[in-house]
Amino acid sequence: MERLDSRVRFIWLFRVFVGSVVAGVVAAVAAGVVERVTVSPVLVGGGVFGAILVLGAVHAVLRYRAWRFEVREDTLYIERGVLVNVRTVVPYVRVQHVDARRGPIERALGLSSVVVYTAGSRGADVSIPGLVAERADDVQETLRRLAIESEPETGDAGDAV
Repeated sequence: MERLDSRVRFIWLFRVFVGSVVAGVVAAVAAGVVERVTVSPVLVGGGVFGAILVLGAVHAVLRYRAWRFEVREDTLYIERGVLVNVRTVVPYVRVQHVDARRGPIERALGLSSVVVYTAGSRGADVSIPGLVAERADDVQETLRRLAIESEPETGDAGDAV
């Protein structure tokens, strides 16, 4: 089983920080508007910011420890989840296409994500975040090749009539 690059934690922590700032500001404004609150709005906002930041940081570390994936002979296998452990098995015959994504923060850290789009309507894509850019390109090409190899030959799909 392969792990994600450890730098992905910085991306997740950055997102937690931004969310904590927003929640802290909202809490401070709400505390300032409500006249019955006897605590300083700055203290309320700071408390909300700190609590969310600590919980989010712990979640990011645990999320990193739980994330694993494996490119198998006939399936892509992914394990993830902190409170709920999710195991996803994607048969290559269901793969529609594979993308490599690199957002600005990922590019700055030299990371990339691979997104696998599958046939189906609900949850029809899976993503592998936090891969070194070269590894993401390799995974993308390997999954593309395996998906093409798993396609049924013309006439092998069977006839409904």
